[in-house]
Order: sequence, then structure tokens, then C-alpha cells
Amino acid sequence: MSRYTGPVCRLCRREGERLYLKGARCYSPKCPVDRRPYPPGQHGQMQSRRKVQDYGLQLREKQKARRIYGVLETQFRHYFSEADRSKGVTGEELLRLLERRLDNVVYRLGFAASRKEARQLVTHRHFAVNGRTVNVPSYLIRAGDTISVREGHRDEPPIVAALQQARGRRTPPWLEFDPDQLQGKVQWLPNRDEIDTDIREQLIVEFYSR
Repeated sequence: MSRYTGPVCRLCRREGERLYLKGARCYSPKCPVDRRPYPPGQHGQMQSRRKVQDYGLQLREKQKARRIYGVLETQFRHYFSEADRSKGVTGEELLRLLERRLDNVVYRLGFAASRKEARQLVTHRHFAVNGRTVNVPSYLIRAGDTISVREGHRDEPPIVAALQQARGRRTPPWLEFDPDQLQGKVQWLPNRDEIDTDIREQLIVEFYSR
């Protein structure tokens, strides 16, 4: 399956809520979810009036999680299988794995306006983990890791703009951000109550357990 390259606002409208896929626009009154609160397409307004069955709810929750974190179906299924093999609660372990992705941590620290932009910045080698350049967005960080902007890349316009935009955004408690050094540290791996993403993970577990 190829990565979706169409208008990202259609994805938010399909899920019926803001997924914050487009940076600053998602926080403005121009957000299409507010202006057109129904699914995209010719029959979108009719679809919004249909009753959704249990399978549909589970599918939509899985699709919403995939789209928020920008993960392909095969990748997402792999994360679920890994979470299912772990000793913890499957749904919580799944979210913890998604939060540990380097592109997500870069976004959480405020270095990127969206996870999509964070993936691009990581791929273009703007960041280092523990002093070593990493250009794999799916790289899983660990407790104690330090994520920093590489020397010579600190004046990149997307990073500067994102940091300005993120000034009013709260850094998650499991991350420590140093604005002077332009780096962050993973103090511990997040617990479920420290992940503010609005996802009902139990529906995803039910979807894959059918």
C-alpha cells in the first residue's frame, strides 16, 4: 500500500474530528472540519446520517489512529502484533509504541508543526539521537535517549517556525525540552494517562481480535 498523498483535510473530515495533520491550519477557524462537518465526497452528508455498526466503529478508530500517526496498514498491524506479544495491556502498549516513533517525538518536542513535517525533517537528516544522526522516522526511542537538532541545521525555516508556533503547546511530562540547546530528553516511556491522543484503543484491539 502506498502512502496517501491527497488533501489531508479530507482525512480529518472522514473521521469527523481534527487529527491535527496540517499544523497551524488545524488550530484556526479555517479548519474544514468546522466549516464542513460531514464526510467528503458526493454523498458525504447522507453518510453522516447513517447508523454505524460495531465493526464500523472499530474500523474507524483503527483508521483514525493510523492517520494521526501517519502509519501504513502493514506497519500498524506490525505494531499491534508486537503490542499483543508484550506483557502489558495490548491497547496501551500499542499507543506507547506509536508514541516512541522518532517522528512523533520530534513533533511532541515542538520541532515540527505536524507529524508529517516531522517525518520529512527526520528523513532529511536534521536530527540526531544520542549524538548520532538518524534518518528513519519509525526509529523507536528509549528512556534516556536525547534527541537534538544537528549542528548547522538549527536555522532551518520549518524548525524555526514550528518552535515559534509551539510556544503555547505543553510538552508531555515524559519528555524534557531544552530550548537553549534545542534538544529534548526522554525521561521515561509514556503511560496511558500521559498520552493525550483521543483514541479508544480498546476498539482497535477488538477490530484485530475478530
